[in-house]
Amino acid sequence: MPPAQPRRSARTKIKPELKEGEKESLNRHWRGLFLDCLAETSNVTEAAKRAGINPSRAYKIRREEEGFARQWHAALVEGYQHLEMELLARLRAGEDKDGPKYDNGAALRLLALHRDTMAQDHAQRRNMDADRARQIIDAKLEELRQKVIARREAEGQTIQ
Repeated sequence: MPPAQPRRSARTKIKPELKEGEKESLNRHWRGLFLDCLAETSNVTEAAKRAGINPSRAYKIRREEEGFARQWHAALVEGYQHLEMELLARLRAGEDKDGPKYDNGAALRLLALHRDTMAQDHAQRRNMDADRARQIIDAKLEELRQKVIARREAEGQTIQ
């Protein structure tokens, strides 16, 4: 007798209006594509576009499938870690005069907005309470902010 196949979890039913703009048949790996792009860009619309789905499909599945919601959260946490590392690299090395210009202030504000999410994730990973994790993240954000201010002052830019 062959071994029993593992049961697949029930998939979310998608209404036709949530499929608008999608191809007739989806790439069966769209979830992985979506989550990889979400981790890379922190942009749901861009991730949905690259995965070939309507963003509404992704939001509905996140609401209805706990496993996908956890993966979504992990992808966003990874995305904010990428943003933090990119910002640190730009602050340390400076920006190429001929390269793209970045809004480091906006990046800092975005990181600050998501510090609670990051604090919870850091706390779970390090098994510490959320308040302590939040203190660590706030200190890191303040350090980044001070570096941006010092760099702008050195360049003679006004600070808002």
